[in-house]
Amino acid sequence: MAWNVCGRFPDDLRCPTLAAKPVGQPGSPKKTVKRIFDFVFSLAGLFILGPLLLVIAASVTLYDGGPAFFRQRRIGFQGRPFQILKFRTMILEAESRGPGVTKDGDPRVTGIGRFLRKSKMDELPQLLNVLKGEMSFVGPRPELPKYVDLYSPEQRQVLELKPGITDLATLAFRNEEMLLKSASNVENFYLNYCVPQKILLNLEYARRANLWEDLKIIFRTLLPNRSS
Repeated sequence: MAWNVCGRFPDDLRCPTLAAKPVGQPGSPKKTVKRIFDFVFSLAGLFILGPLLLVIAASVTLYDGGPAFFRQRRIGFQGRPFQILKFRTMILEAESRGPGVTKDGDPRVTGIGRFLRKSKMDELPQLLNVLKGEMSFVGPRPELPKYVDLYSPEQRQVLELKPGITDLATLAFRNEEMLLKSASNVENFYLNYCVPQKILLNLEYARRANLWEDLKIIFRTLLPNRSS
């Protein structure tokens, strides 16, 4: 039994719209403009936010004596693995004590981690990933290898887009942790409901991706979450 982007269904129940419209990266000029935008603004962001990043890093370390940063292997553009960087928001060895996704009220999340996750400031170190060209400001959130291994051929089209800090799926699933809290099996719910929906949104983004679309997504990401 394989996945398609509508969820976990037998192979003969495909989503025809995807099969009919293969996804590719934006054309070369768009790709160049996007990379220039990413490089300039990630560099500026690191310079401007540098003092804040240092304060957060020190606060995370002082809270429990552990490292300030969390590195994790994710799958990026064209299936290439890379190390994503975040401020650490969970206890040490959290990955061995629970699923790869986090629900609201997860006991593995530290006190300062709850604030960082709610404000999304835990993602700020990914400006370094953007500067290095491993990520973009806007693009599909990179998943764990064990989740990507379960993608169907249609779903793997999303790997033709460079992963990003935010995307349409981020906006649609602002309250993902609250949604996962109601699930009896957090990881199964994430894999069978959240992942297919996120991929659909990212494939839709791919068909109309341009700098103006990216700016709109960034602006909407920075707006307060009214439903929280």
